[in-house]
Amino acid sequence: MSKKEDYEAKAEALIMPILESKGFSLYDSEYVKEAGSMYLRMYIDKPGGITIDDCEEVSREFNLKLDEADFIDEAYIMEISSPGLGRQLKKDRHFEKSIGEEVELRLYKAVDKCKEYTGILTGFDKKSITIKDADDRDLVFERSDISSVRLTIDF
Repeated sequence: MSKKEDYEAKAEALIMPILESKGFSLYDSEYVKEAGSMYLRMYIDKPGGITIDDCEEVSREFNLKLDEADFIDEAYIMEISSPGLGRQLKKDRHFEKSIGEEVELRLYKAVDKCKEYTGILTGFDKKSITIKDADDRDLVFERSDISSVRLTIDF
């Protein structure tokens, strides 16, 4: 297990009792470097969506638990956030929950001169993601070729 995975797993174990006590769920966690700083981000969710007050409340409680556990040996910024409307799909549980939803898929390099595809998520496995495009074609993409998959936002 990498340091990143270890930190994420430990942080998830600490935050879960807090979230469960409030009827919230953990959508995702990440320990990443951005603009020269390390960030520990926890994305939380609940039916009807997460508010800023929810994030603040969880942040206060989680910060106390992180200080007690003190398992991250470098400086970092902790954030509690909502996954947002156009949430990124990263884990199998995200894809499973989003079958039948419209997604925007971005590739590292173009296929047929295109790097972005939109369609209905119809399937996935360990190696690929399948969407149905507007022309009712099934398009299959290797996960290793995909830079991101997000739910589309309709206004």
